[in-house]
Amino acid sequence: MKKNQLRLIKQMLAGTLAGLSLGCVANQNSPLGSIENFDSFSLNRAVANNVKASLITGQEEKYGKALKLVFEPREESTIELPTPAQGYWNWEYAGDLNLALDVTNPGSQSFQFWLTLMDAKGRKQERSAVIDAGQSARFYAPLTGRVANAQTGMRETPPAWQTSEEKLAWRSGDRDFDFTQVTKIIFKAYAQFETNILIVDNLQLRVNPAQDPEYLVGIVDKFGQAAKKDYPTKIHSEKQLKAAADAELASLANAKQPEDRSRFGGWSKGPKLEGTGYFRTAKVDGRWWMVDPEGYLFFSSAIANVRMANLETITGYDFNDASVRKIDPEELTPEDSRDIIPVGKKSLNSRFLASPLRREMFEWLPPYDHELGEHYGYRRTVHQGVIEHGEVYSFYKANLERRYGQSSPNSYIKTWRDVTLDRMVDWGFTSFGNWIDPMFYDNQRMPFFANGWIIGDFKVIYSGQDYWSPLPDVYDPEFKRRAHLTIKQIGREVKNTPWCVGVFVDNEKGWGSMKNDRAHFGAVYYALSRTSDESPAKKQFTQLLTKKYGDIATLNQAWGTKIDSWSSFATGITMDKLNDASRADFSMLYADYAETYFRIVSSEIKDALPNHMYMGVRIAAEWGMPVEVVAAAKKYSDVLSFNNYREGMHPDTWAFLKDLDFPTIIGEYHIGSTSDTDFYHPGLVIAADQTDRAKMYENYMNSVIDNPYMVGAHWFQYIDDPVTGRAYDGENYNVGWVSNTDIPYQPMVDAAKRVNKSLYQRRSKIPPIQ
Repeated sequence: MKKNQLRLIKQMLAGTLAGLSLGCVANQNSPLGSIENFDSFSLNRAVANNVKASLITGQEEKYGKALKLVFEPREESTIELPTPAQGYWNWEYAGDLNLALDVTNPGSQSFQFWLTLMDAKGRKQERSAVIDAGQSARFYAPLTGRVANAQTGMRETPPAWQTSEEKLAWRSGDRDFDFTQVTKIIFKAYAQFETNILIVDNLQLRVNPAQDPEYLVGIVDKFGQAAKKDYPTKIHSEKQLKAAADAELASLANAKQPEDRSRFGGWSKGPKLEGTGYFRTAKVDGRWWMVDPEGYLFFSSAIANVRMANLETITGYDFNDASVRKIDPEELTPEDSRDIIPVGKKSLNSRFLASPLRREMFEWLPPYDHELGEHYGYRRTVHQGVIEHGEVYSFYKANLERRYGQSSPNSYIKTWRDVTLDRMVDWGFTSFGNWIDPMFYDNQRMPFFANGWIIGDFKVIYSGQDYWSPLPDVYDPEFKRRAHLTIKQIGREVKNTPWCVGVFVDNEKGWGSMKNDRAHFGAVYYALSRTSDESPAKKQFTQLLTKKYGDIATLNQAWGTKIDSWSSFATGITMDKLNDASRADFSMLYADYAETYFRIVSSEIKDALPNHMYMGVRIAAEWGMPVEVVAAAKKYSDVLSFNNYREGMHPDTWAFLKDLDFPTIIGEYHIGSTSDTDFYHPGLVIAADQTDRAKMYENYMNSVIDNPYMVGAHWFQYIDDPVTGRAYDGENYNVGWVSNTDIPYQPMVDAAKRVNKSLYQRRSKIPPIQ
């Protein structure tokens, strides 16, 4: 017997997979070894934070003991499993592996849990899943090989082999993770409002079964639906699709707002303040509100992203004609916020197959001269995906044409606009959310929020949290020029209508977090490492520090550094650990940066849209909320805005609003499911099914309505992502109120009617701010 095979047997007998080496032999579908079966688990070595762990009898006697985890109702609850004696697991093997575990939820509500892995270099992989109330399931996560790591243009893919097990959904992390030194296995929960229990057992490393060679072939039908799944809202024929449209049109014919609404969606039966002709904010009876143009108290319950932009998916084709990729440097709208950009006829002959993988996903794509061929377009840049640019197709727009017909050019779009407005009224929403198509700006039935992006060829700053893009160097004059152009364009689109509640500019910028100095002040670290000639921010920061300290010796004494001169400082410095003085100065520099950003944007909005509120920048709460950024946003905005992908407004996270005492709105949140939809990734917050999704939506909204500082919340988004991933970044989430065939999810509609009908009465009864 070879030594490595003998070692493997010893490891399996020991109950942990401490090291697997190349050359090991194992049968398909068989476990390589138990990572943890909890029979000899060391509770005292587990690192728990807001989690109580205990050992109980397993669900199946053959597995012995199981680990019972009681997650306390906190914003974050974690438990880290103890490592083997050498301090890490070595999951090396000459084949493709997956991680599997048994999970039971003995509680009365569904529970979303996270599984996090970390390696010796601090790289991380995170996956998540939901387990329904009273259910048990075996979950798995592909770790290595093509199934785990191939770039497909989708955030999550179909199962690669036949199985009754549940797949953990990929959330984020490093694809170059080192599985030979896994240092942490962490179970985690976020934003829990009640105690939840998870029973975990039989954590194993396994060899992947044989991959189905067709698992990514023909996965989408002619309607853009998952071809190999069945689910309640699936459309099987154009006749069925048309019949569904006709039935809904009839039901919406008498759509009307709840009885307690003003013309602008405010609370007509509540206190009436002075009407200024435009929306504003006010604190009434110890609660923050917006106020509609007629003076009625207003709360924005809304759906965001009601538009045609970013609904296309990559087909796999591209064009050799470089003119299709031309981008005017003066464009004001980023690629993912544009409607379809058609390919000119002269370029069609240069079409070629750039990604067979993508093309094989579709059972059907129309020829360009087909009646539905007009729904092709081109994506000039891609944030992440199989190809850097290429042809796209919008199944959603094709389905709208199938539903409503085309009596004149784009008549189905007009019908869609009218149906959408009727839905918003019938479902009881008080406004649209952010990122709606400008075609709705003159609707005069539903208030809306305008939006814009500041893009352009200005200098940038890397904060270390640059997922979407780096931060702008706001000291670069080009940034101010581009802000001016963008906001002037917003003003031209809004036309001073009183139906515009306010204006959002930019979104989810990588401001940093408060976890540590490097995460908090990443932008400052980066700027200081540049030269003053190349970085306007570095030049500004140097001037601020020179003004404060005068000579470099005084700065060195305060910071504990040995910088030769201000000239040396100007060429770039790097800092290791900060002391109290340097940390305070980094905060001062970052505050100046944040204030400059918000001052520029606010000033341009006051000039171009003097009657409309500045709604802020939609800070991603999950990414972090640096105090300097929040303070600057409060100083220059009329309403603070945050995106919050959690199960609600947890007091652990949002207690700081009491100190701010300022009107605040949630710009994005969502909840999704895969069990009764055609999706392979549910989204960022996961429900067990559509009924559970509706329940969680109600709970989320009630947590916002019950918060005296909140003045609204906007669900992201109106329409589901494409099953094969949106072209820009591959997101394929069940995030819509309507499917890609424009079929509403009835449990969500029913929940919206319940929430919105009682919205103002519920909010009026919450305790006032103390």
